[in-house]
Amino acid sequence: MNPSVKFILVTLSMLVIAFFFNPWTPLLFWLGIILLQLTMSHINWKLWLLFMLPFSIGAFGYLWTTVVFGAETGGTIIWSFAGIDVTEEQWARALSLAFRVMAFSTLSLLFAFTTDPVKFIMSLMQQMKLSPKLSYGVMVGYQFLPVMKDEFTQIQQAQRLRGAETKKYSWQRLLSMRRVLIPMLAGAVRKAERSAFAMEARGFTGEPRSAFYHPVQIDRTDWLMSGIFLILLLTSCIGGSWLS
Repeated sequence: MNPSVKFILVTLSMLVIAFFFNPWTPLLFWLGIILLQLTMSHINWKLWLLFMLPFSIGAFGYLWTTVVFGAETGGTIIWSFAGIDVTEEQWARALSLAFRVMAFSTLSLLFAFTTDPVKFIMSLMQQMKLSPKLSYGVMVGYQFLPVMKDEFTQIQQAQRLRGAETKKYSWQRLLSMRRVLIPMLAGAVRKAERSAFAMEARGFTGEPRSAFYHPVQIDRTDWLMSGIFLILLLTSCIGGSWLS
């Protein structure tokens, strides 16, 4: 899909789901997103499960804290434990928050795992008319991340070869990080300056362009997937309201 179209659909879905407080709407939408991933995407499921683990723990935390520490709402008590009475409204609210976290996190990971960052920036420039100066700045910064990671490892290894002591305690290691961060900061400034000179030498002015070397277009697949996405969102909202 076109990354800008996908970004608009994801943002719209989150905004719509946020206005439904029953547990069924986010549950249906969450299951629908997982079904879309199973049938229409190719992702690393082991990595997906690893990324979903902290979100699942957070969803369980929302469920537990809402049930235990939620305000007294009155109503029918459906079950009790350890002297805590859980009403039907408290349980529905807790499930709603938990399923909402799962739906939002799954939707975010769907976008992250199936979107090329460079193509996303190019799409923002071409379809969303984002400023090229800002777009290329973000793109260059993103491409610096793996370089900075390698440089961090190289500086650490170079310091150890020169006899730098390894601190025993975590707070000592944290304080000694300035010996690595200061050279990294200096190197980042030099790399940014060289990149700016290179872009200027190639005629980059930051003005909007009339043509692109790699055009990103909207085709029939985007319209088809948009329709499927909107049908899923509408079905979740109607079905959740009916079940509640």
